Amino acid sequence: MEGNIGELGQYIGVGLTAFGMGFAALGVGNVAGNFLSGALRNPSAAAGQTATLFIGMAFAEALGIFSFLVALLLMFAV
Repeated sequence: MEGNIGELGQYIGVGLTAFGMGFAALGVGNVAGNFLSGALRNPSAAAGQTATLFIGMAFAEALGIFSFLVALLLMFAV
């Protein structure tokens, strides 16, 4: 065990940010699934909700991108 404790904490932090990226993927799937469920119930209203779908997906994906950036900062900037 000749490692540096700071480096160990760095790798643990990067591993934890993987949860953020995974949960962002679950969020995007949830948004898309709920849109599809609603579109199948009322196909005439689906066209009006497409913008809301893309906004929801963008917000969910932004959290994954932020998590990825934090992982990069922990790996290379510290």
